[in-house]
Amino acid sequence: MADELDDLEKRGLFTRTEIAEIVKRRRDFEYRLKRPSPLKQDYLLYVDYEKQLDSLRNLRKKKIIGEMNREETKKGKKWKKSISDHAGVNRILDVYNMAVMRYKGDLKLWFQYLEFCRVRKHGRMKKVLAQALKYHPKVPGLWIYAAAWEFDQNLNVASARNLMWSGLRTCPDSEDLWIEYLRMELTYLNKLKARKIELGEVPGTGEQENGDAGQGKEENKDGFLSINVDKDDAKQSNLKEHALEKENNPFSQQGYEILDTIYHGAVNALPSSLNLRKRFLEVLDTVDLAQSDDLRKEVMEDFKKAFSHDELYWDWIARIHVTNTRKTDDGFLPKLNEAVQVYEEAVNILPSTKMFSLYVKFWLDIVALDREASNSLVSINGFDDSKLTSSILKVFEKAESSGCLTENLACQYISFYLEIGKIEEARVLAKKLCVGKLAEGANLWFLRVSIELKWCASKSSIMNKDEMNSIFKLLMDVLTRLSVSEAEDLWIMAIKVFSNDKVHFEKLVKNLTAALGRGVDGDSGCSISFSIVNRVFQRDGIQHAREMYKRFLALPHPSLAFFRKCIELESNLAVVGERDAIGNARKLYESALYIYGQNKDLWKEYYIMEMKVGTSETANAVYWRARKNLKDTSGLSVTSDV
Repeated sequence: MADELDDLEKRGLFTRTEIAEIVKRRRDFEYRLKRPSPLKQDYLLYVDYEKQLDSLRNLRKKKIIGEMNREETKKGKKWKKSISDHAGVNRILDVYNMAVMRYKGDLKLWFQYLEFCRVRKHGRMKKVLAQALKYHPKVPGLWIYAAAWEFDQNLNVASARNLMWSGLRTCPDSEDLWIEYLRMELTYLNKLKARKIELGEVPGTGEQENGDAGQGKEENKDGFLSINVDKDDAKQSNLKEHALEKENNPFSQQGYEILDTIYHGAVNALPSSLNLRKRFLEVLDTVDLAQSDDLRKEVMEDFKKAFSHDELYWDWIARIHVTNTRKTDDGFLPKLNEAVQVYEEAVNILPSTKMFSLYVKFWLDIVALDREASNSLVSINGFDDSKLTSSILKVFEKAESSGCLTENLACQYISFYLEIGKIEEARVLAKKLCVGKLAEGANLWFLRVSIELKWCASKSSIMNKDEMNSIFKLLMDVLTRLSVSEAEDLWIMAIKVFSNDKVHFEKLVKNLTAALGRGVDGDSGCSISFSIVNRVFQRDGIQHAREMYKRFLALPHPSLAFFRKCIELESNLAVVGERDAIGNARKLYESALYIYGQNKDLWKEYYIMEMKVGTSETANAVYWRARKNLKDTSGLSVTSDV
């Protein structure tokens, strides 16, 4: 570094004191890199420092050049490049190179290295690209990056094309590579055509000899081709005119051949990729070729032949008809009918649960509720709310008759009746669907009970005894059949509904303790158990709540989560001065440690509580008991955590 540092001082860019500081910082970084196992962060910090240093050097250089006397510059005393002008960049490149050789598998680091070379337009770019591709030949993004650099920065189309070919041979199953290769070829063809237009060498296109700059800009929009004349004119031309156009406009024919060749190559490499064909059609829609309609038709036929068994294909085809069209437009209704026809064909060919789910989702997207404007369904020109409602209900009915009604679809079916204000129909439907193959659906039962409660509330603000018994019987019917974990929401609902009815509430508690006593839902029943404890606490006070949580703790193997919730309850009471709370919290900790004695976090929590509310003797006693009882004391660190 001596020559570089001398040059920096000689040119007045840095003082001797500053250079001494630079040497010191670089020495520190170099020592870090010489460690047996340097960290990636060591390299990146070194690079950041050198980048900042080089930026400062550039700023001072510009200032010095600006202050130079004009007469001196006229005499030829200009700033000549020296070793300090490129030494900083070379050092950064060397550090990056050491970093990627140390961490060869870090793609992010490789891309940082490549980006620095690209921005600085350094000659090492080709070498770095070759290294990156050598170590990561299966990463499509690297091949795309390399080809893009050759195409855009190095202006070497042949090299970019070779890189794309190599990438496709190495990663033939990469959709991104195929699509980017297509974009590159079309972009190149577009540039060739633009050049020919400017030179007046394109026959049969109608351009003037001197070219049309405005039209050229329009044709180069988004970097894609706009090669041919209007599509309507092309459709009206006969075969003779079409052949003449191919002869007079070689770009049109060449563009079609590129699209056709790359498409068939991609399809052969990825025959089962639905997304590849969709992306190809997106590219095809951006170009204007004489034979693009034929190719589009071929793609769609191939699409249907290969993916008619795939529900996503039908959903995509149907949604194409209404994409980019507003529901208030006059032409929306015909397009909506076309989409519906596609879905109807789909459910006849492929009557599956997924297909009906996509069909329903389509309708619900179309008739999304507009709460800001009104409480009715969004209006569509020529298609009123009753028709929309009828169409959606027919889909649900068809799914039910086809045996494709899942729990989720059934809930959507019932919820739709609620959305349109038909609670009685929703109640009848829920009752019907909760019998049969969907009888074990917890979400469906939850919806049914909610509707029953809503229906009772619509008649009177307070439920009478018969209604309470009916709801309780309905809940018990499902709660005794489903596991506690499956019916957690139903249990919470039941506790909330019957919290003020002591008879029904006690029956709920007995049923829950019986279910938890079987020992299969200890952890999942924690939230339900504590919800009961909390309700009792709010209704009857802390003494009854303690009796209640003791009932649950007496069950086989109570969960640690439930212990912690009870301890939290007692701790909160201790804060407000409840005299027995601390003693009960200690008892709960002791009971929990009897079962979960190897849980380090539990010991820490116990110790922290004693430090806050106990004495140093009680806290130390807990700490030494933890050291004695834990088989693994590593990471205990109770004192430091406090």
